[in-house]
Amino acid sequence: MTDIRVLLVDDEEDFLRPLVKRLTRRSFTTRAAAGGREAVDMLGESPADVVVLDVRMPDMDGLTTLMKIKEMDPGVEVILLTGHASLEVAREGLRQGAFDYMMKPVDIE
Repeated sequence: MTDIRVLLVDDEEDFLRPLVKRLTRRSFTTRAAAGGREAVDMLGESPADVVVLDVRMPDMDGLTTLMKIKEMDPGVEVILLTGHASLEVAREGLRQGAFDYMMKPVDIE
């Protein structure tokens, strides 16, 4: 099996910790960033195949982060995480190059 590198980006630590554990148990190489700036820095040091990116974060919003990620590596797949209030933002993210979006709370299966 090919090793898939996943970067999870969300400012909610209670959301990140269990998701990192679950994906790691499923043999994904998984890292976590607490915000957009940290994610961009991490990707500059080590690439990812997939980025799961929250839309609403205090330091850098998801669409800005998406744009920076795609500038760095157009081939990385970005999946946006959104709540009901930011569904239109997620759709805009699709227009800007995101692969897809998921609604919170996320069903790991």
